[in-house]
Amino acid sequence: MEVAILAIIFGTVFGVFYLYFSTRNKERMALIDKGADATIFATGKSHTAPFWKVFILNLALLFMGIGLGILIATIIDYYTDLESEAIYPAIIFLTAGAGLYVGFNMTKKLDE
Repeated sequence: MEVAILAIIFGTVFGVFYLYFSTRNKERMALIDKGADATIFATGKSHTAPFWKVFILNLALLFMGIGLGILIATIIDYYTDLESEAIYPAIIFLTAGAGLYVGFNMTKKLDE
């Protein structure tokens, strides 16, 4: 069973990358056939932040949101009679989403 799940995961990742690169290649070839200049595909310097900075920023804020969510859920669980099975996932997802939202806004500021 584990082998089948692993094969499905790798197959999905391969399929996504294959579709992305084959579609990109077909679009570029169609533009070149229509007479577009090939220099539009050059990836020169742009005014956007590097991918690794955006990735690290969003990953850090996601993990900080998850940690904050666990802390808040533990405090709520300790001081209230609410069910912990519902508190932990709700607060963790809420704060992780808030962290990603903050990361999105900070990324927009990096691009400016």
